[in-house]
Amino acid sequence: MGIINRFERRLEGVVTGAFAKAFRANVEPVEIASHLERELDQSAAVVTRGRTIVPNDFHVELSTTDYDRLAGLGVSLASEFAGIVQEHAAQQHYTFTGPVRVELERRDDLATGVFRIRGEVAAGVSTYGGQEPTTAAIRRAAAFLEVNGRRQPIVAPGLMIGRSEDCDLRIEDPGVSRRHAELRVTEAHGVPEITVVDLGSTNGTRVDGHRVDTIAVHDGARITIGNTTMTVVVVER
Repeated sequence: MGIINRFERRLEGVVTGAFAKAFRANVEPVEIASHLERELDQSAAVVTRGRTIVPNDFHVELSTTDYDRLAGLGVSLASEFAGIVQEHAAQQHYTFTGPVRVELERRDDLATGVFRIRGEVAAGVSTYGGQEPTTAAIRRAAAFLEVNGRRQPIVAPGLMIGRSEDCDLRIEDPGVSRRHAELRVTEAHGVPEITVVDLGSTNGTRVDGHRVDTIAVHDGARITIGNTTMTVVVVER
């Protein structure tokens, strides 16, 4: 029995047989599951021999009617859909760059029965030694990076970003060099001055769309390395 069939039978059991009736004119969960598999196949990109990267961060956009109906099922569809994505990727020998996440979103511009899926490759992000910044450390920081749903404090003298395990901020993105870029930080009167320095990376470093070697950045600047974009946030005190 295929993944989709198992998913449908499991879900039918949860909703006590009302599955088909409830979704006669609306979006069916099994239809979303099928499109998620299709999104994986269509977005698969071979980066090295034997390694094919696929999206791991999905946003399922639904009409208000469909969103409310699905949310009322009493099951964690986001978790079920993430399981479908992981099973299909395992069968096809696809590789993720980070944890799989599926999020359902309400969109007023969509009609009942219509949905959209956006899949993105979101690299896994970790810090040197695996020590995650505490909430207190983030609150105290005068500046931080927003990257793939997490915040990384930027404090003097700065931090090194790359794919290597010895980097202060490690990004598991095949387009990122082992030691890709450095953020150098000095503080003047409590205000951080942040400079981005490319470390001779293969694919370069971009700030607000422009390739740079060394440049000072300010609040709201978007730094792109590989397929990953980070936003600089400077906190007003």
